[in-house]
Amino acid sequence: MNIRLDEHGSGRKTDFGDKGHRPEIDRGPLRDLLLNSLQPGTVVWDSQVTRLEQLGAQWQIYFGNGSHITADLVIGADGSNSKIRPFVTDSKPLWTGVTLLEGALKDSAKTAPHIHELLKDGKIFAFGNSQAMFVSSKGDGSFGFAASFRSAESWAKDSGINFIDNRQVLDWFKKEYAQWDATWWELFDSPDTIFIPRPQYCMPLNQHWEAQSNITLLGDAAHWMPPFAGEGVNMAMLDALQLSEVLTDPKFSDSRAAIAHYEKQMFARLPGSGRKLYLIPIGCMARRLCR
Repeated sequence: MNIRLDEHGSGRKTDFGDKGHRPEIDRGPLRDLLLNSLQPGTVVWDSQVTRLEQLGAQWQIYFGNGSHITADLVIGADGSNSKIRPFVTDSKPLWTGVTLLEGALKDSAKTAPHIHELLKDGKIFAFGNSQAMFVSSKGDGSFGFAASFRSAESWAKDSGINFIDNRQVLDWFKKEYAQWDATWWELFDSPDTIFIPRPQYCMPLNQHWEAQSNITLLGDAAHWMPPFAGEGVNMAMLDALQLSEVLTDPKFSDSRAAIAHYEKQMFARLPGSGRKLYLIPIGCMARRLCR
């Protein structure tokens, strides 16, 4: 294994306000922090959207629990398989030609000691032979990881692998990543690891739609992308912040004008817009680039 870049060795420390500063927080604690800041009853659980119908200027929303409500404004934040998105745009996600095989290990110091030592509570990006490995440490001593590789769109089904059998997955990894160091094998050694294949899609880079007065999108529902840049969660959070700002700003004459302003900002941030986005990458305290 050849380490090309190790940020731990730079001795550089940053703080809030410094360019490139990357404060660290796991998604679970961040989710709890945000939920606990809300008034009780703000979030209604067990309410997965199954169907949407337009009723004049309003929307009838149907949920999987059998209930339904009428809403003046719908914000589609329901992820990559959004039920709301088709009411905003007819653009469809595109297959990228890449699959991620995702896994997670508890107590990494014991289950994968060599990778744990390489991580140093940070993140690893490893590349070689048109393949990649990503490992990210968590605050509870566990870490998540993923193998990334070119594949057919139906690879997960066609491979014949039982993804709850770590030995089958390890055998596959040894064959397909044959030129990679054996250090990586320990990621697949734990029988408690359940692997999840995730075919990677993205929304068209040049997508655009006309703003409406009573419906919009944010996060993956608006701009689904592969996770390699570490920007998806951050963009979703910025979407939510900017949308909340325009909806409560009295300078906008109506909701359509407010939503149009928000969507203009969002489109300008998307890949392919000609602009670069620099945000806090959640889960990137330190990185190593390896091969």
